[in-house]
Amino acid sequence: MLTVDYHTPVLLDEVVSLLGLTRGSVVVDCNVGTGGHAGDILERISPDGRYIGIDVDADALKAARERLGAYEGKFLLFRANFRRIDEIVQGALFERVDAVLFDLGVSSLQLDSGLRGFSFRHDAPLDMRMDREGRVTAYDVINKYPKEELTRIFREYGEAESPGAAAHAIDRARVQQPIRTTGELLRVLHIDRERRYYEKIHPATKIFQAIRIEVNDEIGALEEALPKAVNLLRMGGRIGVISFHSLEDRIVKKTFEYFAKKCVCPPDFPICVCDKRETLRILTKKPVTPGAAETAGNPRARSAKLRVAEKIA
Repeated sequence: MLTVDYHTPVLLDEVVSLLGLTRGSVVVDCNVGTGGHAGDILERISPDGRYIGIDVDADALKAARERLGAYEGKFLLFRANFRRIDEIVQGALFERVDAVLFDLGVSSLQLDSGLRGFSFRHDAPLDMRMDREGRVTAYDVINKYPKEELTRIFREYGEAESPGAAAHAIDRARVQQPIRTTGELLRVLHIDRERRYYEKIHPATKIFQAIRIEVNDEIGALEEALPKAVNLLRMGGRIGVISFHSLEDRIVKKTFEYFAKKCVCPPDFPICVCDKRETLRILTKKPVTPGAAETAGNPRARSAKLRVAEKIA
């Protein structure tokens, strides 16, 4: 039996409520993790609903399967990137589903592991692959990417305060010898792992986040998967996305707004020629965020934002 500290789900009550789940619903969870949202979803859709779970992390799926043992026969778990959501749903013999959930970012299982390099709290090899069979590792990014590309990644994916300075420090150090571990990377960046900072966010967080997003192509996967998820929804079905990064949230917001528009022609066109129809109705004009009680009990929830929309055409 796999022994893990299960991931604490974020905005659990809000997800179950806003997705409009009922008995018999077919739900796709694109980020199963260790099954944090899955149990409550299965409880709501049982006894004749179906849960389709997707995750690239084999360890997380093992933990989820153990956690959901009481619902055996009611769920299907797939080890895959959620950008393949259309193939997976069709392979499970469903044409349309009632709800799709994305819970983006990294799980507690990954962060708390001392071996995979996701967290600067542990000195570990620079890996950060959610899918351990992935070709690109954090080592590759740090040691092989041009300095200009590192600067872009730190700026766009990490929103780091001094992306160019961080990239320059790495470029200067790796000429002498490769940077192999998280601890070595911190020393190159002159960041003390144990130091208490006045800022709410540790300065290493943004750099590590940027590297992880690049290693796992998280932005590309999200941009590819969202339209597919919308297409898979039945009429009245709902899509919910929990994001932890402003770039991800902007992508979700803009995607929802695009599908909620009647026309996307340039403003100077005298008549509409795009023949576009509204596909979604946005249910959360502003993203839903955790309350004080939830963030006090689970500090990792502090940056979470949930957006939900409903299929109308």
